[in-house]
Amino acid sequence: MTRRVIVEADGGSRGNPGPAGYGAVVLDPGTGEPLAEAAEYIGTATNNVAEYKGLIAGLRAAHALDPEARVQVRMDSKLVVEQMSGRWKIKHPDMRPLAAEAASVFPSGQVTYEWIPRERNKHADRLANEAMDAGQRGERWSPGAPAEARAPASASASASASADDAIAEPATEAKSPARGWGAADLGTPATFVLLRHGETALTPEKRFSGSGGTDPELSPVGRRQAELVASALAARGTVQAIVSSPLRRCRETAGAVAARLGLEVRIEEGLRETDFGAWEGLTFAEAKERYPDDLDAWLSSTKAAPTGGGESFATVARRVAASRDQLIARYGGRTVLLVTHVTPIKTLVRLALGAPPDSLFRMELSAASLSAVAYYADGNASLRLLNDTAHLR
Repeated sequence: MTRRVIVEADGGSRGNPGPAGYGAVVLDPGTGEPLAEAAEYIGTATNNVAEYKGLIAGLRAAHALDPEARVQVRMDSKLVVEQMSGRWKIKHPDMRPLAAEAASVFPSGQVTYEWIPRERNKHADRLANEAMDAGQRGERWSPGAPAEARAPASASASASASADDAIAEPATEAKSPARGWGAADLGTPATFVLLRHGETALTPEKRFSGSGGTDPELSPVGRRQAELVASALAARGTVQAIVSSPLRRCRETAGAVAARLGLEVRIEEGLRETDFGAWEGLTFAEAKERYPDDLDAWLSSTKAAPTGGGESFATVARRVAASRDQLIARYGGRTVLLVTHVTPIKTLVRLALGAPPDSLFRMELSAASLSAVAYYADGNASLRLLNDTAHLR
């Protein structure tokens, strides 16, 4: 007869991110007797990383007992349970390799997952807290630690800030983030402060100015705007890195900020503006007069491209989303200034809100304005600011 075991696992972080640890116990399903325990202090990490580490340790302990066993995993992290069950996508780059490692311990058909309330996960919670306490004393956790070394969950940071309230998207949904507030244990988000470049000579005339045109420099007004936004960002003091579109007007704006903050500017090709093809340098009225059918098609469909081989909104959205994912992976938990253009910023906002493509035409975005989006570990995003120009007044 195939053996059955229960794995209960937990993980936590005192600070999120902060000193972190995990605990796991393998139980006999008939008697509830502990068959194996595992716990470890893992240094500074988020709750979700610790939860996954606890799961991996519990599965490995069960595998060591019987690699043919049928395993029922019980955890109070809804995020981990739903992701490992395949119902929620795993978007955060730190979670993907951990989930893959957990899935590799047993064949998928041997493991099932069940969410349980935190009060039913006390054994694993206690082990995780013991590991964190031992680690902060400079010691390694070992089974049978003395009672005085065990901090009850009520007296120390809870080993698992539950993700019960996390709202992540089902695996069958499109890639736009799910709506809702992020849960308390999702860690410090990657925050993108989105800065539209300062004015060029084309800006006040409202001419198409994309990545296929003349690549204009900042005008005197634009340079003044760049200095004003640099002063405002220096006063806030929260930006930790700067990434810019490769186009000149963005590099000049980013350079003004970088000089004030003492940071370097990294170039990201995916943040460039749309290529407007034959419409580059034209006003909307001029494009309407010369290319009426093409312009109407472009306004009606995200798949329609400007005359002369420009980029459709759909193409730009794919490019911007790919850059977004790469930057989230690179700057997880940090505040990054992205100096870019109207379409990329509106696209990032639209994707964060899960809004339809035509919402691009319903946003105002002034030169040298600031917007901000925070990206959480479960794939959710939160729009924090849009088209702030207070620093220019």
